[in-house]
Amino acid sequence: MPVHIALRCDARPETGTGHVVRCLALGDELTSRGARVTIVGEVTGVPWLTEQVEHRGLAVVPAPDDPEELAALAHENDVDAVVLDGYHLDPGCGQALHEAGITVLSVLDDTFGSGQEADLYLDQNFGATPAPGVDPERQLLGLDYSLFRDEVLRHRPVSARRAPSDPPRVLAVFGGSDPYAAAPVVVPLLLASGRPMHVVAVAARPEIAEALEALPTAPGQHVEVVAPTPDLAALAASCDVAVTAAGSSVWEFLCLGLPSMLVCVVDNQGPGYEAVTGRGLAEPFGHLSELRADEAVRSSAVAVVEKLLSDPERQASLASAGMSLVDGKGRARVADALQYYRSLRPER
Repeated sequence: MPVHIALRCDARPETGTGHVVRCLALGDELTSRGARVTIVGEVTGVPWLTEQVEHRGLAVVPAPDDPEELAALAHENDVDAVVLDGYHLDPGCGQALHEAGITVLSVLDDTFGSGQEADLYLDQNFGATPAPGVDPERQLLGLDYSLFRDEVLRHRPVSARRAPSDPPRVLAVFGGSDPYAAAPVVVPLLLASGRPMHVVAVAARPEIAEALEALPTAPGQHVEVVAPTPDLAALAASCDVAVTAAGSSVWEFLCLGLPSMLVCVVDNQGPGYEAVTGRGLAEPFGHLSELRADEAVRSSAVAVVEKLLSDPERQASLASAGMSLVDGKGRARVADALQYYRSLRPER
């Protein structure tokens, strides 16, 4: 019988897609090794992500909220290991699964998602630090463990150098569902720079698309509004620069060598935003709450756009730094660790 791995994660328009996307990346690696992979949770209201799940042939099983019921479900379905990825999950899930003899990998972002009992803890964020009181060997920390889907790895270029477009193509994307409507706030600031550019703006919902299509443009500027795509990496590979939320897309763009400007959309993105921009791996565009209302912050963001688009050497430097830091092999390292710790638990 093949090893059976359950991915406990959810995606809805109001909560975003990042947890499921990174679980799919780990699922790609596990499937390539012959494992059976099941999503235990909910993937609704995000058609492109549903398409990704269906394309992989993965079953989606509704998840009970109660930890004991989750453990019973896993046991009844001969699950060998469960990946827990969600800030909303009951902190008793890990313990209940352990008591059922099931290996647990807990995915977290700094302190968000912490509190689970697990065999392994994964924090793929840049600058992730060890949690106190936990064996360091059980903690998979930093970009060496970042998870990328097959679609991303397929588009990783051989070299960070790329022929620039004229005018430059600027990708604007804020997650698979843009739950906080960041695009209508940020894209006007790109255009306010007055520089010629072709903005490729991902609109997650019809009302966002309408707002973007109505934006005035200066000579040499064009806004192309596109729907969310299952192959964001292909779209990213066609662009020169990106502006994006400081979530999981950041690691994808570093892997792809795409120079980026980051927006901190929600609080849980704060540590990653500060770490990446502080190390000079991406340009700081600002916090969304301030970009909505603070004219000084908005003016600063416009200046960031002007500076980056006028500096090809800075773009090349960002691209090279990202690709050298993120090698795209993180999911294999995580799968190796999960396989090892699963081997330590007695057969059920």
